[in-house]
Amino acid sequence: MGRLSTIKLAIESFTLDGDDIIEKLIDTWERFKVPVLVPFLRTLMYVSLAMSVMLFIEMVYMSLVIAFNYLFGRKIEKRYKWEEFKDEIESGSFVYPLVLVQIPMFNEKEVYQLSIGAACGLSWPANRIVIQVLDDSTDPIIKGMVQVECEKWACKGTNIHYQVRDNRKGYKAGALKEGLEHCYANECEYVAIFDADFQPEPDFLKKTIPFLHYNSELGLVQARWKFVNSDECLLTRTQEMSLNYHFKVEQEVGSSTYAFFGFNGTAGVWRMAALNEAGGWKDRTTVEDMDLAVRASLKGWKFLYIGSIKVKNELPSSLKAYRYQQHRWSCGAANLFRKMVYEIIISEKVTLWKKLHLIYSFFFVRKIVAHIVTFMLYCVVIPISVWVPEVEVPRWGTIYIPTIITILNAVGTPRSLYLVVFWIVIENAMSLHRCKATFIGLFETQRVNEWVVTEKHGDASKDKIGTRQHGRLSFKLSERGGGPTPSMARNFSNRILGILLIKMSAICKEVRTKRVYSCPEAMSSRMKC
Repeated sequence: MGRLSTIKLAIESFTLDGDDIIEKLIDTWERFKVPVLVPFLRTLMYVSLAMSVMLFIEMVYMSLVIAFNYLFGRKIEKRYKWEEFKDEIESGSFVYPLVLVQIPMFNEKEVYQLSIGAACGLSWPANRIVIQVLDDSTDPIIKGMVQVECEKWACKGTNIHYQVRDNRKGYKAGALKEGLEHCYANECEYVAIFDADFQPEPDFLKKTIPFLHYNSELGLVQARWKFVNSDECLLTRTQEMSLNYHFKVEQEVGSSTYAFFGFNGTAGVWRMAALNEAGGWKDRTTVEDMDLAVRASLKGWKFLYIGSIKVKNELPSSLKAYRYQQHRWSCGAANLFRKMVYEIIISEKVTLWKKLHLIYSFFFVRKIVAHIVTFMLYCVVIPISVWVPEVEVPRWGTIYIPTIITILNAVGTPRSLYLVVFWIVIENAMSLHRCKATFIGLFETQRVNEWVVTEKHGDASKDKIGTRQHGRLSFKLSERGGGPTPSMARNFSNRILGILLIKMSAICKEVRTKRVYSCPEAMSSRMKC
């Protein structure tokens, strides 16, 4: 009873003094707001508006370049020589250069068959192409499945190599680097790279390799991404809007004006000489593709982006996978800027104009300012200014510039214009995550080299789309109960599958050793190894 009476007296005293407490809180807020918060918020506003203007000018400039190219620009075939390869009577298929196709993967159970099948289906002479599957999988079941798939194609006569490592050092960059150390890879003149969820069309090499073959100054040809699951959910629709702008505007402008852009890490073909002169793959950041592109550009190599060539791939369909991907991209780009800015300044093989483009436009505005201003202005300054009337954000900074930036981003995907409000919401929601990742990369804190492979669903995502279109609801059975659970049955079936895969792999290897290969160069490469 005594304890209850004490609590009652405390509540009554708080009620009696409630007006005084509110007055004290208001007085404290006023004392803090005027001398401390207002100057700080006003400074933050000016910095944010300045960055917003920088981003606005950059986007308007790129849009004008795209409009000019569309109206008066020369076609790619007029800027660079391109001729179709034709078999000759004397040399036959040897007129085609030797091409290496690399497919790095990590526990890609859902998509490994799609990528390997698409690579093996490329229309290129069988004795002039080498497929290399770089499997860093940690799951022995998935490893066995990938190996059996490779052996299946090898039994059909495809020159395919299944490569594994003892560790995952360097992640994707480490796998690609080690893959190029094999003797058969060194004999190739070009290397095409496809991530595990990418499915190139059969004529991909016939459309890209001639540009490299007939133009010695080109070091890279990059194709565009085509998203197979863009209609899966709202998240994939908004991602499509952002990435379409990246490819249609940023990559196109970089290719047509500076002959430089960031390599996307996949759906591209490198000249082996350019890759080697740049120093090869490095694992110092989580954007090893951008790192290689910058180093190759500083050596004087030019890049070509071809938007008409599209390669199917998959977008992250879960928020968790999307967050990890955005952290890697934002953090890695900022960290690479920290490591490369001095090297760009002292480079002697590129012009001052290209140095300015690399440092200011490519890195500072697009990779740093764009992430910081989205969070600082739209998520901090504008909301707080509502409670601090002494700080008034100009109308052009809250309405005009954001509206134009949004329209320029969305115009590349006309079919999703009605979703622009949702795109704004998702972009602002991700702004804190990207801003934090940018500062992690700039200051090299603990998570700077964090690498999480983006989760992929392959045919499973298509099944979801088909199910939703037919109006059926998907659901999961409960794993509670006294009998065998689905997870137990799944584990048992995985063990049986693993045993079968090992047996099948052994049989395929035995068959492969007994085959007489029709490719003399591939046979001589194996003998040299």
